[in-house]
Amino acid sequence: MGVDMKKIVVVGGGAGGLELVTKLGHAFGKQRQADIVLIDRSQTHIWKPLLHEVATGSLDINNDGLNYRAHAAKHHYQFQLGTLIGVDPKARQLTLKSLSDDKGHLVLPERRIEYDILIMAVGSVSNDFGTPGVAEHCYFLDSHKQAERFQQALLNQFLRIHQEGVDAKLKLAIVGGGATGVELSAELFHVADMLKAYGMPEMSGKRVQVQLIEAGPRILPALPERIAAQATKELVRLGVVVSQATRVVSAHEAGFETADESDIEADLMIWAAGVKAPDFIGDIDGFETTRNNQIIVRSTLQTTSFDNVYVIGDCCACEQLDGSFVPPRAQSAHQMASLVFDNIKASFLSETLKSYTYKDYGSLVNLSRYSTVGNLMGNLMGGSMFIEGRMARFVYVSLYRLHLIAIHGWFKATIILAAQKISKVVKPKLKLH
Repeated sequence: MGVDMKKIVVVGGGAGGLELVTKLGHAFGKQRQADIVLIDRSQTHIWKPLLHEVATGSLDINNDGLNYRAHAAKHHYQFQLGTLIGVDPKARQLTLKSLSDDKGHLVLPERRIEYDILIMAVGSVSNDFGTPGVAEHCYFLDSHKQAERFQQALLNQFLRIHQEGVDAKLKLAIVGGGATGVELSAELFHVADMLKAYGMPEMSGKRVQVQLIEAGPRILPALPERIAAQATKELVRLGVVVSQATRVVSAHEAGFETADESDIEADLMIWAAGVKAPDFIGDIDGFETTRNNQIIVRSTLQTTSFDNVYVIGDCCACEQLDGSFVPPRAQSAHQMASLVFDNIKASFLSETLKSYTYKDYGSLVNLSRYSTVGNLMGNLMGGSMFIEGRMARFVYVSLYRLHLIAIHGWFKATIILAAQKISKVVKPKLKLH
């Protein structure tokens, strides 16, 4: 590895970034063979597919989140809190935004961090496509802070309709028929039903009106049609109004306006229609990017211009053999993290780097306690197997368990899962504050 200790910086502690920095810490940080640093704008990690549960209060970030600083101390890397605002690949330097407290007092000035190897894992943010009024009037679920902000608003609205009497209903409109919008739609009914056990005896899913709005011809456009059809059937059974081929052109205080000049009224509006990488990425000199700001990479997941910069996860534009790009899913981020780890090891030993091939192991959509639908195996066996119900739910939960194992190891992951089971017995099933 040479005399000089290399500095490896991972920006973004999402599923891929956290799994990668954990592996790097154990392989190189533990033996002081490399200086491993994770940078994230939050103190806490939550598995992104669970954000819709944070948004409804089904999951409490204080109980189920992971503190980066504590994790770093146990897994041989350093953590720095900060928001990335600039990258100079030629100078091998990052710029982090100044950090202030909630009263506006400066905590940390703007910082510059040097690196030898950089892994960009900054994830994605919602793409409002410049739709007027969306930024001002809609909630987004890009981070746990945004999810918690929505949860507070949702709880306040439940309190309001409870006070107004049994005829009052809560109207919610969700734009975007992808996995987030679909899963959130179902979870809202589940939460409304649970509130009757917490001082709101007249509350139920019947007091909630949810409209799911999709611009395309069907919901879940990235998944097989059979999954979309079954999910639509389940949502309609719950009472969700599924509006397909409906394009929103603006948002206002009381709802959305559609392309056919119809109004969709709502007390709360959520925007979950499409994602893009953060805007600043498109301004980095030397990175090739797509129109959604994703960084274009070679098959080794290195950027096209810099051998010492890798990209994984939602911000990565990796072209497949059929000309399409690898989809922004948790399973692709996990696979990319594993490959980049292998390639960094290979680069230290002057060995040939591996090429990334995306393996689709299937897709699952969890409709809260009501149903889970999806397909398994993907191209693993040259086809797919449709599953639903308890088996699908078991597999869905298993994906989260595998993530816990990747970042904690088998022993601690088992303890965490046991603690979560016990917590559900002794604590409220909903976050009520």
